[in-house]
Amino acid sequence: MKKLLILLLFVSQNLVSQSTDELFEKGNNQYKLEQYTEAIVSYQKIVESGFISSELFYNLGNCYYKLNKVAPAIYNYEKALLIDPLNKDAQNNLVFAKRLTIDNIEELPKSVFQKLDVTFIKKLSYNQWAMVSVVFSFLGALLFLLFYFSYTPSKKRLFFVTSILSFLLLIICSIFTMKEYSYANKTIEAIIFIEETDIKNAPTLNGEKVFTLHEGTKVRVLDSVDNWKKIRISDGKVGWIIADEMKVLDIFQ
Repeated sequence: MKKLLILLLFVSQNLVSQSTDELFEKGNNQYKLEQYTEAIVSYQKIVESGFISSELFYNLGNCYYKLNKVAPAIYNYEKALLIDPLNKDAQNNLVFAKRLTIDNIEELPKSVFQKLDVTFIKKLSYNQWAMVSVVFSFLGALLFLLFYFSYTPSKKRLFFVTSILSFLLLIICSIFTMKEYSYANKTIEAIIFIEETDIKNAPTLNGEKVFTLHEGTKVRVLDSVDNWKKIRISDGKVGWIIADEMKVLDIFQ
């Protein structure tokens, strides 16, 4: 009975995999034929089935971009980069999509460490840093074994030094992994999906307007009260917005 259940599970997974591959190919063909709305439907069915990838969200972003839907295009490019920060196509197209937004927000000056974080550490997701850590752990172990079983002094020195370097890099990459994992779990970002919205100084409709945002702008969510979200934009301004007027960046939605 147990073997039968395993076989059924294996067959069902293969069938689902085949159906998602077919949907992805169907979406690609629809995109080539400039049937962008139909392609979105095909890609979205894959997302709903739980099979997600950077390429899938990148393709969704392209469809919305072709339909001049700024917010959904940026939203999906951002999700593609959440999965794979090294997706160059998504990075480039996100730049073009952001040029269609109205808000021109100047970022606060970054410290040296913040610049290092953006230009180096955030180039990889925590999953990718974890894989790099695994590579260095195997490499360090292999070099240490070579050191242990080597008899030539020069080789022993070489393998010892390189194994130590590998273990040091393992520690550094592990720290980056934990840092990015903590950031991913604690940081909530969202994209404005309404054409124009007034940001209030309090979570009430009669609150005073502090500034205005337009669709496609990326914000960081700081807090929530009922159906209101406290947000901060890249220039440091803080205010409250109705939750339904934006969409939180979540790769599983």
